[in-house]
Amino acid sequence: MMLKNKTVVISGIGPGLGQELAFGAAEHGANCVLAARSKDKLAEVQEKIIKDGGKAISVPTDITDQEDCKNLIDAAVNEFGAVDCLLNSAYRPGNFTEFLDSDLEDWKETMNTNFFGTLGLTKVAVEQMKKQQKGSIVMINSLITKKPLPTQGGYAASKSALTGATKILAKELGPHGIRLNSVYMGWMWGPPVEAYVNGTAEMMSIKPEDLIQNITKDIPLGIIPDDRDCANAALFLASDLANVITGANLDVNGGEFMS
Repeated sequence: MMLKNKTVVISGIGPGLGQELAFGAAEHGANCVLAARSKDKLAEVQEKIIKDGGKAISVPTDITDQEDCKNLIDAAVNEFGAVDCLLNSAYRPGNFTEFLDSDLEDWKETMNTNFFGTLGLTKVAVEQMKKQQKGSIVMINSLITKKPLPTQGGYAASKSALTGATKILAKELGPHGIRLNSVYMGWMWGPPVEAYVNGTAEMMSIKPEDLIQNITKDIPLGIIPDDRDCANAALFLASDLANVITGANLDVNGGEFMS
């Protein structure tokens, strides 16, 4: 159990990767501190973790609100005494429109969540980790920063900015025993992608299997990676098994892109 007795704060608890990060952390023995805007989803994930014998608290959080971020970290410390790991999973996809048709206000909102919101939560967590002289932070990033796709400019820009900031923070915070790493996710099989595949296949009048085959032709492993397997890669970087890894970019996409 690579996270036994570690207190892990997870933002962006949702129906895909967010909840799998939480379930995986709990299975590895972590004290889970769950954060998202949706109270119902938080309650659902917390209930399952506790039912399965794990430990979890939930704190409704909007990461663009600095007071919410402070309340989240305070709750973690009050309940479990420390913040050992932070998994930054909360994100905003933005509108899927080409640049000339885009409203740059949407880009700003996407940047406000994915970049400034993530850094705001990170800053509050780091203040606690400095007191402990140890901590681990994992940024959930995206293949979009390495394999550009039309209509996703705002999202790609926000995640690319996060890439640069994470490396600087890894340099600055290393002397305090704080590690920062990034995982770059591609396609992940879970409820969101399953819904996308089924909906797109219906719209195109093809079988879902045919669409999946079209997606996986560019993935050497020949599969859409399962979101739990993707979560496990992030949990590894968060754990003490990765004690000497910082400033790293880990591709978690079945080989669709290789750095």
